Amino acid sequence: MYKELSKKILFTIALLISLSAVSWAQDMNALVAKVKAKLDLVNDYTADGRMKTDVAFIKAPIGTVKVFYKKPNRFRLQRNGGISVLPKGGVSINIGNLILTSGFVAIDAGTATIGNVKTRMVKLLPSGDNNEVILSTLYIDEANLLIMKSVTTTRENGTYEMEMSYGKFASYGLPDKVFFSFNAKDYKLPKGITLEFDDTDKAVKDKMKGKKGRVEISYTSYEINKGIADSVFK
Repeated sequence: MYKELSKKILFTIALLISLSAVSWAQDMNALVAKVKAKLDLVNDYTADGRMKTDVAFIKAPIGTVKVFYKKPNRFRLQRNGGISVLPKGGVSINIGNLILTSGFVAIDAGTATIGNVKTRMVKLLPSGDNNEVILSTLYIDEANLLIMKSVTTTRENGTYEMEMSYGKFASYGLPDKVFFSFNAKDYKLPKGITLEFDDTDKAVKDKMKGKKGRVEISYTSYEINKGIADSVFK
C-alpha cells in the first residue's frame, strides 16, 4: 500500500514538473511571438547613422552610413568613408533577423541585467538540422518587448553578439545604437566577414586573425514605412 502510494506521489510530482516545463516553454514562445509582432510593425525603413569600427591593430575613422530595410529580410548598408567589418549583406546587424521565423524551441534561461534593464533570457534552438544558426540567446525587456542583447552561434560564421540601446523609436523596436562584436576562432576570420581596407598590407591583416572586432552604429534618424523600391537592394 505504501509502495503504491509512493509511486502515485512520484508520478504526480513528475507530471507536475512536466506540465510546468510545457507551460514555461509556451510562455517563452508567446514572449518571442510578441516581440516579433512588434518588429513586424515595420514594413521598411531608411536610417542615417555613424559607424565606428574597432578591430585589433586597425585604427578606423568614423564613417557615415545609410541603412535600408524592407520586409521580410532585405537589408543594405551604404558606407561613406572608413572601414567596414561586417558579415556579407549586413544581415547580422539587422535586428529583424534575430528572431527565427519558424522551426525553433524557445527555452527560459533565467534573467540577466543589461545596462540597468532586467531582461528575460530566452534560448532559441532550431528544430531542423540544416539551419545555419545553431543557437540564439535573446535578452528581452519584457515590459517593453525590446531585444536588449543577442548572442548567435552559427555553423560557419562563428559567434556574434549584438547589444542595443533604445530611444524615440523604441515603439517600433528600432534601436538608437547597435553594438556588434565577433570573435574569430582558431586564428581564422569567420567566413562572410568583409574587410574593406585596400591600402592595408598583409602583415596587418594577419595580425587581426583570431582577434575580437567591434562595430558601433549610432542612428541619427529613421524614415519608417515610407516605401522603398526593390532596386535599392540590387
